[in-house]
Amino acid sequence: MPATTAPVTIISVADAPWHDVQTVFGTRGDPSSCWCQYFKMDNSEWKTASRETCEPLLRQQVRELDPAPGVLAYLDGEPVGWCAVEPRPAYRRLSRMRVLSGSPEDPDDASVWAVTCFVVRVGFRRRGIGTALLGGAVDHARRGGARVVEGYPVDPAERQKVSSAELYHGSVSLFAAHGFREVSRPAPDRPVMQLHLST
Repeated sequence: MPATTAPVTIISVADAPWHDVQTVFGTRGDPSSCWCQYFKMDNSEWKTASRETCEPLLRQQVRELDPAPGVLAYLDGEPVGWCAVEPRPAYRRLSRMRVLSGSPEDPDDASVWAVTCFVVRVGFRRRGIGTALLGGAVDHARRGGARVVEGYPVDPAERQKVSSAELYHGSVSLFAAHGFREVSRPAPDRPVMQLHLST
């Protein structure tokens, strides 16, 4: 599809009706069962996780966390995408993953925020939604007091084939277009990219 010319609006998930969040996460595929809880659970919790357990957890986090744990994208009033962004210590599993070993930042530093997940609804992909989401996520982190925003995108150039599902981390080109710079590459296809925010 051609790139959209209509503006994409990004808002905090705390300001969105819950049924819009449900529309974005859908009822099929990984987002519908994960609800961005994978990085917040240990292995034993994740083994028994389901939509029935994960959706209420995200809803509770949206209600209780300030700032909220992500942003939602709208195109012409239609909810079309989501990006998870929070202080990095909120993602327990992330701290134990190989990709984070490449970060020069203290793993317990709450001024470092992490972008961990993108969801763009089928039918709205390749229309600039991911780009708008990342820009909105950076703004959300800045308003929340972030000093650094990190991402752990996929580098398609280092893989023979990358499915759309695997790009939920975002792509290197997406982050680079927003000024993120690679600081390390703990895996051939997974760099750590950072954006330092002005204070």
